[in-house]
Order: sequence, then C-alpha cells, then structure tokens
Amino acid sequence: MRLAHLALPVRDQERSRRFYATYFGFGAGPAQRYDDGVLIIRNADGFDLALAASPDPGPLPSFLHFGFRVDGPARVRELLARVSADGVQVVEEVEEPGLVSFKCVDPDGYVVEVYWE
Repeated sequence: MRLAHLALPVRDQERSRRFYATYFGFGAGPAQRYDDGVLIIRNADGFDLALAASPDPGPLPSFLHFGFRVDGPARVRELLARVSADGVQVVEEVEEPGLVSFKCVDPDGYVVEVYWE
C-alpha cells in the first residue's frame, strides 16, 4: 500500500498547476478534469494532485505541510536556488550533516518541503 494522491482546495487551478509542474514535476502526462471540476495532475511516479477550485481554502494549521524527498543534498540546494530566484516565499532552510531541506509556500499558502536525509 502506498499513498497515491493528495486533494487540495485552490483559488486558481491553472496557477497551482503551473507551480507544481514547474517545481515538482507534475507535468507527466495530460491533466484530467472531472465532471465536478476537479483537475488531476500527475508526476512521473504516478502520484496525483487533485486541485479543486475553492474561493477560500481557509486557514491552515501551522504544522500542516507535505514534502518531496530528493536523491541528494545538491538537488535540494538546486531547487532552493531556483524557487528563491523566482520569488517563491521560502519559510525554512535546514543544513545539517544528515538533513538538507527547505520549505516554501505555494500560491494558496500550503507549505511544501523539499528534503534529503
């Protein structure tokens, strides 16, 4: 058994689609829109993000976040440099012997972590 999708209420589906495709590889295959308006985007590992249009995703608990594990510390640093250069808000950076990570904020305020450990 493995986790296969995450459903997020978002203000602008296309803006969120571009964000996750640009930085996190959610451009594998065509997106799929369902009759209820939910837009599904996939990454190369087959993980689905379900983006549901919502005028107000609501307040988020401070600990709520989700993360992407990458294959090495250089990949974390590379993506950190890229999101920073593009003006994406970075809210945390960690550089320790066994952990390199950062957290950034998506267009709807969701905290996304990228890490290697």
